[in-house]
Amino acid sequence: MTENRNAAYDAIVIGGGPSGSSYAITLARKGHSVLVLEREQMPRFHIGESLLTYTADVLEQLGLLDRVAESGFVVKRGIELTGTEGTFRRLDLGRVGEGRRGYTYHVERAHFDKILLDAAAETPGVTVLQKARVRKLHFSGERISGVRYEQDGEEHDVTASFVIDASGRTGVIARGLDLRRTDNDLRMAAIFRHYGGLDERNNPATEGDIQLGLYEDGWFWAIPIRPDVISIGCLAPAEVLRASVPEKVFDENLERIPRIAQRLKGTTVVRDIGGENNFEYHCDTLAGPGYFIVGDAGCFTDPVFSGGVLLALTTGRRAAEETARVLDGEAEEKDVALRYQNFFKTGYETYYRLIRAVYDNRYVSEGRELRVTPQSGERRLAGAGWWGIQERLQATSGGPFDTKESIEHFWLVRALNGDFWSGENRFFQRLREEKAWRLFDDFDPIYECPVHPGS
Repeated sequence: MTENRNAAYDAIVIGGGPSGSSYAITLARKGHSVLVLEREQMPRFHIGESLLTYTADVLEQLGLLDRVAESGFVVKRGIELTGTEGTFRRLDLGRVGEGRRGYTYHVERAHFDKILLDAAAETPGVTVLQKARVRKLHFSGERISGVRYEQDGEEHDVTASFVIDASGRTGVIARGLDLRRTDNDLRMAAIFRHYGGLDERNNPATEGDIQLGLYEDGWFWAIPIRPDVISIGCLAPAEVLRASVPEKVFDENLERIPRIAQRLKGTTVVRDIGGENNFEYHCDTLAGPGYFIVGDAGCFTDPVFSGGVLLALTTGRRAAEETARVLDGEAEEKDVALRYQNFFKTGYETYYRLIRAVYDNRYVSEGRELRVTPQSGERRLAGAGWWGIQERLQATSGGPFDTKESIEHFWLVRALNGDFWSGENRFFQRLREEKAWRLFDDFDPIYECPVHPGS
């Protein structure tokens, strides 16, 4: 049956993941009321386990980093890129200039997401309901004005000034308004396992580092999410998985990356094979009358560089800040909607371009180096770096870089740390020149870093 509670909130958030929690915490701290409707009961499994350093910075800004740090997660200080020949290169997250964080965490998402949602529930002004599934959007003319949700077999109607789609792939508003578009260029699928009994003495890499194992038609991740548990994932073309058995694809490709296989010595499977299609989708409209779309609900790309949580937290927070401006009479809704969309698109399209560089056939692993092969007639750029910057950077066993390499290491690591809104990052400057890698319709980029203002 339907129970009309006649409850009015400043905002209703559909989804209690990182983007929804970030939105709720931010808006409530500005004195507004928020209802969060999470369709599952936390904790629940989720992929996306390696945080960027900028993610740790945002968590600190939200006052949540200490909770994460106290939860026993593994500290991440570097990224190892490795290939089928056992060659590798380590990127030190600390070599990004003074005043920048040089570490972050790998997390077990079930626990991590619950930390965030619990923090939201403890924030004055926030009501969190779990196992509450949204069944219908309510409209007042063209404006979204509320929702109908089901909990414990009963339906309830609630209204709000704004409704926020933080429902991830479900995309309650994104799908409800037919806003999603797909990109057929990245049709990859992920299969993954968790292994227990991890002993990092078997790790040929640096303890705690994420490993990215690159091969011709896909890649592997190796992420220690607990001191004795590691997440191993394989990304392969969807048609390859359809034509075979997931376990076979996983095992055969794992054998191609010797440094990751060596790390698994003595482990046993504690979470057997699971999978997700990673078909890219995006929305060109991300805000409108009475709504904002945040995080994965608005765009999803390949997880190769673990940017999803950062993008979720920052877009959730920015949407809340823009909502508050409207509710407080400081700005017009149309203006904040456009500004928010430009902010969202700048971050996500920059990240998307980085991912396209991984899969572009000019960006290949050759011998003991990872380098870019110039197109015909294209000259090498002096002092350039990796992926789209056309100077060779030699693979290293962890020894010191020379001066030129240190400069390029600086920009590369900043890019991989989450520098998605930077206008000065030399890697991203180059990648933004690739017209074929445009994701959204034309928009005005906002080079305004939400983590390090002025950079």
